[in-house]
Amino acid sequence: MKSTLAQVRTYERSVQLLMVNQFSINLGFYMLMPYLAAHLAGPLGLAGWLVGLILGVRNFSQQGMFLVGGTLADRLGYKPMIIAGLVLRIVGFATLGLVESVPALLAASAATGLAGALFNPAVRAYLAADAGERRVEAFALFNVFYQAGILLGPLVGMLLTGVSFRVTCLVASGIFALLSIVQIRALPARRGDDAKREQDQESVLAQWRGILANRPFLLFSVAMIGSYVMSFQVYLALPLEVRRLGGDGTFGTAAVALLFAVSGLSTILGQTRVTAWCRARMEPGHALVWGLLVMGVAFVPLLAATAIPVPDGGMGLWLLAAVPPALSALLLALGTMIAYPFEMDTIVRLSGDRLVATHYGLYNTICGIGITLGNLLTGVALDAARDAGMSALPWMALLVLGLSCAAALYGLHRTGRLAPPTRVKQREPSTA
Repeated sequence: MKSTLAQVRTYERSVQLLMVNQFSINLGFYMLMPYLAAHLAGPLGLAGWLVGLILGVRNFSQQGMFLVGGTLADRLGYKPMIIAGLVLRIVGFATLGLVESVPALLAASAATGLAGALFNPAVRAYLAADAGERRVEAFALFNVFYQAGILLGPLVGMLLTGVSFRVTCLVASGIFALLSIVQIRALPARRGDDAKREQDQESVLAQWRGILANRPFLLFSVAMIGSYVMSFQVYLALPLEVRRLGGDGTFGTAAVALLFAVSGLSTILGQTRVTAWCRARMEPGHALVWGLLVMGVAFVPLLAATAIPVPDGGMGLWLLAAVPPALSALLLALGTMIAYPFEMDTIVRLSGDRLVATHYGLYNTICGIGITLGNLLTGVALDAARDAGMSALPWMALLVLGLSCAAALYGLHRTGRLAPPTRVKQREPSTA
């Protein structure tokens, strides 16, 4: 960890601040969101469909507004959108803890989602701009801080929610308030180098049409959907498998916690080393292919475990319930470590360093829609496997998804579509 912090200190102050910013954002978010459903269904006594609606509004407002948030960041600057997103989180989180009416809860949930749509593309575009030629390494470090927030947030939230959910909301809101003050005072204003020229010459719709005409970028975005569907299974399919075999008691809870610990700690400890190793030995396109392959292979331990008869109880059952999912979580984390920094860098390269935040916004929207559909299909596969007694079905489907996405990326790399586009320079007018 000391070497990671030493590496962070070699970057500009703005890059360091953005990494601390992302850690704090995830800390505040994950100390609250895992416990929101239980608060809505328990103390507030809302029906299941209302709980799903409130949580769905947050996701929809975030995924649906990513493109708008990215466009605003390119046109108005990165810092204003980061600040605006943080302020919305302050209001949204405080409201979630203080109100009980459904309309107010829906508005608060929408605000928290819109907040993410405003600051996420801006943070990544800002990081890419200020990291310059070192942006692959910068995104690797960024992922360390990102995962550290995810790992620590639920632990802090569990302690605070033990007092009351309102306290959790107010503390999370306070974190975003403090973070806003720090960003206002210490984060330099920053825009894309071509932001003013693009704003003067093109309308928003013309910019969007130009991005939608960027075929390599769209193909890359679609090919990468599978990586997000697979990585999300740490929160969906893997815990369900643990609960199916290990039950809902103390062992099941501990085994699920182990999944999150394996995923987060492996990234915190290994991300920078994995990125350095890959960068020294392979092209970005090859790293992406290998990352997706590893993520697909991550489901082989679960697939192999379906061939083992389920013990009636004891140590054998516990090992079967805990070890294959933990191995899968570790391999998913490794695949993400390989792919993520090069994925973020590839988006910048495919944009031609033009309207970077808008490209990040559209990319997030495409992947967000893919996650929703992918999780729906994963749920269908899990139900079908249970009803038909075909426990291998979901793991086989996810393995095929990983191999298919890796093959698609390999094809894009081989045909040169992951290379940055060539930009035609305008001829300078002749002068006397």
